[in-house]
Amino acid sequence: MDNDSNEITGLLIAWGKGDQTALERLVPVVYDELHRLAHRYMNRERAGHSLQTSALVNEAYLRLVDMADVSWQNRAHFFSISARLMRRILVDFARSRGYQKRGGNMLKVPFDESQMSSLDQQMDFVGLDDALNALAVFDPRKSKVVEMRFFGGMTVEETAEVLKISPDTVMRDWKTAKVWLLRELRKPPKR
Repeated sequence: MDNDSNEITGLLIAWGKGDQTALERLVPVVYDELHRLAHRYMNRERAGHSLQTSALVNEAYLRLVDMADVSWQNRAHFFSISARLMRRILVDFARSRGYQKRGGNMLKVPFDESQMSSLDQQMDFVGLDDALNALAVFDPRKSKVVEMRFFGGMTVEETAEVLKISPDTVMRDWKTAKVWLLRELRKPPKR
């Protein structure tokens, strides 16, 4: 584990034990990474989206600060929860704007790892969220792997560490879940 990860883990543990000064020291250390995650999400949104990257980071930060009962494990655990919060914020925002299930004004995009960082793709967060929730019903671990890898930008090793499984299992779950989600996202919307 590198020094940055050790510092983040130590600050998270101290914060989890109620040390508010640890939170004040943590924010500058993790802000750039949170901003990178938010930027990645926002690049998948439609052009002219009214929610800005900084607003997404700020909203995630406010929700993180309100989380009093989390027993932080390490850096990977923190960014996993941050990714889940950002996903939830964007899905809630999309739903509040009246987007129809699997569509509305959103473009469907293939769930292809090679396109994950493409700046010109728009993501149907509501459709993907619905598909991930459906996947979680019968295989919660695969859903978590996708959330951590796709939304959280976590490495195979970080995902394995958080889920306490082997990197090989993460890769198997990742591949299977991508195929399943692609099939779900290609289904016509229910009327």
